[in-house]
Amino acid sequence: MAERFGWSDEEARLRNAICEIGSLCYQRNYIVGADGNISGRLSDGTLIITPAGAMKGFLTPRNLAHVDMQGEIVDDGPKCSSEVGIHIVSYEERPEMKAVLHCHPPHCVAMTVAGIDLQVPIIPEIVVTIGGIPTTPYATPGTDELPDSIRDVVRCSDTLVMKNHGSVTLGTNLLDAYKKLDMIEHTARILWLAHAVRGGIDPLPDEAVQKLLETRNALGLSTLNTLENQCGLDGEG
Repeated sequence: MAERFGWSDEEARLRNAICEIGSLCYQRNYIVGADGNISGRLSDGTLIITPAGAMKGFLTPRNLAHVDMQGEIVDDGPKCSSEVGIHIVSYEERPEMKAVLHCHPPHCVAMTVAGIDLQVPIIPEIVVTIGGIPTTPYATPGTDELPDSIRDVVRCSDTLVMKNHGSVTLGTNLLDAYKKLDMIEHTARILWLAHAVRGGIDPLPDEAVQKLLETRNALGLSTLNTLENQCGLDGEG
């Protein structure tokens, strides 16, 4: 395939992986219709990203767009997603990351619509790993407002949810970004169930949270943690 279309082995692998992740997100109902977008960054700094209007569950490697960090097409492929700015901002602020998923996981989005804070420490595994899930203020999709609205938070968090819109997860590879998407939607679903049963929840006490954060060193975790760095906790979003 790489030889037929003039792709390097790296590009061919990335194109195939994006198609696989797109199919998985579609099967899990994290993306429906033509919603969302997925990208990966090549070693030369250019991006492979899902094209405008494509159904992410039915992608083929040849359908994907190849763009530079200004969002300009670098080959004769299709036009990229109108929300490429989300991806560009994410890679600009987090150069160590190689993959970005923007999806519409229903429970995560529902929590933002209901005004429920996903940063509240509830699930121990989330507290230890990513800390919490910041919510960024509403911004108009398809405009420069959207990437600008996430820039400050994406600097200090691998995950976020854009109010009334969808999630953004960053990873060192596509599977890492997908794993974080899985984690935040599972967390949001637990919170949704808890609110449905009781109408409210009790966060873990500060002492319990601190004990959990102290286990990060023993586990060898040095990734960003929003409870450690207070990301998204100093105002709206």
